[in-house]
Amino acid sequence: MTDEHDLVGRAREALEDAHVPYSEYRVGAALETADGSVYVGCNIENANYSNSLHAEEVAIAEAVKEGHRAFERVAVSSGARDGVTPCGMCRQTLAEFADPGLEVICDEGGDETSTYTLGELLPNAISTETLSDAEARRAGDPDGDDGG
Repeated sequence: MTDEHDLVGRAREALEDAHVPYSEYRVGAALETADGSVYVGCNIENANYSNSLHAEEVAIAEAVKEGHRAFERVAVSSGARDGVTPCGMCRQTLAEFADPGLEVICDEGGDETSTYTLGELLPNAISTETLSDAEARRAGDPDGDDGG
């Protein structure tokens, strides 16, 4: 397992590569997989903001591209060292691959961090189960158990 401060350090290094000509708000993320590998990402802005990529998304994409599907921790840092947490979209993307116990380490500056679980940050994530329950309700099974 990567030391917490090393993981935050990797996120800090990653944010240096951010492309942020519009917001000038650099973000870096370091995602640790179940086998201890670390993948990093930075935010990449686009003039059409909806096409921008978030640091966490880039890190997840790199890890998934390499075959990883199980994650232990993610560290997030901004150039402001303001304790930035993953946005709602990134939280949901993390929830696609990690359980609610995923540790989210947020850089407060210096050696200070705040730590949350993904479940604390996103208590009602959309999941395969959520979608199955909704489909069952649409099909007339109010309990969502397909058993009538």
